[in-house]
Amino acid sequence: MSGRGSAPERTEQDAADAVDAAGPGPHGSAERQPGGDGHAGRFWSVRRVPAALVALVLLAATGLLLYDVAAVRAGHPAMAWRRRLAHELATRHLDDPWVLGGAALAVALGIWLLVLAATPGLRAVLPMRRAVPGLRAGLDRRAAALVLRDRAMEVSGVQSVRLTVGRRRARARAVAHFRELDAVRGDLTTALGDGLRELDLNRRPRLRVDVRRPKGR
Repeated sequence: MSGRGSAPERTEQDAADAVDAAGPGPHGSAERQPGGDGHAGRFWSVRRVPAALVALVLLAATGLLLYDVAAVRAGHPAMAWRRRLAHELATRHLDDPWVLGGAALAVALGIWLLVLAATPGLRAVLPMRRAVPGLRAGLDRRAAALVLRDRAMEVSGVQSVRLTVGRRRARARAVAHFRELDAVRGDLTTALGDGLRELDLNRRPRLRVDVRRPKGR
């Protein structure tokens, strides 16, 4: 306990071992809980915005190029932009800054598209355990944090708490205005550990609890 005017007192504990020591939940181990037809992977984003932007750019560029080629075949002169582009490609060297910059931009754009194609996305959705074959369920991170926050506020001595829930780690930052910090931290670890088990996530995050006194105490 700290008196008024002293520096804020803070304790921090990685409570994963304490949660695991309580034993596995009703659906299996503390880290992964496959069920039904196997491991429930992350949800994949349809990525409508990047796909739409790439499609529109390609469609506009291809349409303009085909129009210019058809016009040249019909006896009309090529557009100024195509004549300028052909001239620049014929006269500029490979070590030209504009050529290097364009190449770097193309490489960066290609890497970005490859990353979008190879990663699931939807990081805000936590996969839940598959209890029924063919049925998938997910829980929004903010909803999970709200449920755990309600549990934490029921612990005696907790004045306020901030929860963040990720795929690998859940962290609670609580302010305790009475009771010993160790007692509050222990009760929070138990309450939040039970809450994480009841969320029935496919991969249960490791719990980290941080308890401190209000500022000025």
